[in-house]
Amino acid sequence: MRILLIAGGWSPERDVSLSGARGIRAALESLGHAVTLLDPERGLSRIIPAAREHDFAFLNLHGRPGEDGLIQAMLDAVGCPYQGSGPAGSFLALDKAAAKEVFRHLGLPTPTWEYAPTRPAPGWKPAISLPVFVKPNLGGSSLGMHRVNDLRDLAPAMDGIFSVGEGVLLEECVPGMEVTCSILGAEPLPLILIRPLTGTGYFDYRSKYEPKQAEEICPAPIDPGLARRIQDITLAAHQGLGLSGYSRGDFMVRDGAPFLLEMNTLPGMTATSLLPQSAAAVGLDFPALLARLIELGLAERGDKRGGKRGAR
Repeated sequence: MRILLIAGGWSPERDVSLSGARGIRAALESLGHAVTLLDPERGLSRIIPAAREHDFAFLNLHGRPGEDGLIQAMLDAVGCPYQGSGPAGSFLALDKAAAKEVFRHLGLPTPTWEYAPTRPAPGWKPAISLPVFVKPNLGGSSLGMHRVNDLRDLAPAMDGIFSVGEGVLLEECVPGMEVTCSILGAEPLPLILIRPLTGTGYFDYRSKYEPKQAEEICPAPIDPGLARRIQDITLAAHQGLGLSGYSRGDFMVRDGAPFLLEMNTLPGMTATSLLPQSAAAVGLDFPALLARLIELGLAERGDKRGGKRGAR
């Protein structure tokens, strides 16, 4: 097939996206596909014409655009199939506060939170107790996230997020072990236990993307009943948010009780990223995982152009 690999973009996660795209391109070419790389930052106007000339689009975007559903909506407009979730589910999962409202509606455990879409008045105090994590509501890869233990540090942490036009999510700090669960198709994959080795003590940007900054154990050595519970919660969140193809849920586990932090619709896709590690545990190497994602994307969306690729 002729595959349009869309990566890069203009979010702070641009470099991570482009780094992952190199491995994806090599794996797709090893499967016999012809791959064209397109970076929305340098060619947003080229996406629709290029999509009309390709059989499938493979997205490796993090943050916005990509996880907000924008590129998916453009591809839908011209009937080009792609892997993963559509525009609505993508944006709902990206918006942490909105996703947590869905989790609450579904009865899924998630840490207590408070959403500040705009800068509060001077002297404001959150309703939830410190320590809290302060996060960009639409951000990813733990960029801009801070753990705040002292009220004096809260305003500066929030101001840094507001200064770039983001709303702020304040989330209860849940101490315990970090676990992630991926969904492929409609099946949960084996869990991964994450042990950050950085000084922050949590899975921050450095832990995720710098070598030897975190220990990742798959399958996670945890109680089988707890593992099934986390898989059930992840699948319920995946379905409740209207996601498809694949996703990854991030959890904290305190005293045997899991708390869902968020769902990721375009999880990291280097050969050693979390979802590929889980897929490898069930016998899917990296190229086989990409082939499965393409198969799922085609099964859901097909090619609505009747074999035509536009004027040449």
